[in-house]
Amino acid sequence: MLIYILKRLLSLGLSLVAASVVIFLAIEVMPGDAAQIMLGINASPDAVEALRQELGLNLSIYARYLSWVGGLLSGDFGVSYTYRVPVTEMIGDRVWLSFPMAIYALVLSTLIAFPIGIIAAAKRGSWADWLVMGGTQLGVAIPNFWFAMLAVQLLAIKYHWFSAGGFPGWENPFLAIRALTLPAFVLALPQASILARVMRSSLLDTLSEDFMRTARAKGNTRRQALVKHALRNAMIPVLTILGLQFSFLLAGAIIVEKIFFLPGIGSLIFTAISQRDLIVVESVVMLLVFAVILVTFVVDITYAVVDPRLRRKAR
Repeated sequence: MLIYILKRLLSLGLSLVAASVVIFLAIEVMPGDAAQIMLGINASPDAVEALRQELGLNLSIYARYLSWVGGLLSGDFGVSYTYRVPVTEMIGDRVWLSFPMAIYALVLSTLIAFPIGIIAAAKRGSWADWLVMGGTQLGVAIPNFWFAMLAVQLLAIKYHWFSAGGFPGWENPFLAIRALTLPAFVLALPQASILARVMRSSLLDTLSEDFMRTARAKGNTRRQALVKHALRNAMIPVLTILGLQFSFLLAGAIIVEKIFFLPGIGSLIFTAISQRDLIVVESVVMLLVFAVILVTFVVDITYAVVDPRLRRKAR
């Protein structure tokens, strides 16, 4: 197990180095001069050059990259070009909304997907299976933004069950969770549809294995064989989708945050791109990449816990 973890850690480190290079170069080739945009088109060349020196934009690309990476390693993400406040502080204010909302949406997605995926697999070919497959196909096909607007119109404006937008803060946890419930559900529905289909497919593959017939021959009922033997063996592809879903929910909620007026990571990066605040864009994207790679690492370790064959292969 230790050898397997060390290999995964080495892969994680190399992935972070490669991601930092790609992100930095992608931001650098963006058109426009941050100093010129901040001062406006009527600014004098001397004022623009002075601001470029103040922001460190006059340094070579190698010096800027090393300075940026060194700051990341020390926990200093730099200072926002536009707001002149530490980027760490800006991210800290936003991540306490985006991270809980992503976890909330993932929990909702799992609670929805697991039961209906298991039911569809256990009752393959029945009306329940057809109903689940049809519903999940519809859930995958509906765009997030359209479902968000429909949910706001019906559940927030018409029935007043949830807040239509905004976030009151965590001073009152009940109001905070109530404000995040509708956007979390909007994010969770398409992911639950995907997860349910993967759960059904993986279980059906597992139910046809020889060890399942052996379990039934030993006297286990179909339900006992499903719960004791099939579920654990069917979890590896499901864990893969769960890891990818959390990464998507954390990094891909920009549209939903804009619709619900939520001050999260998605709205921060959207504003930073429009204002050419490069240091914010680089730092937020790198943080999101780190979150994605870290989740992938955790999923890989979970694979080894679920499937001992991976540990034996590492040895």
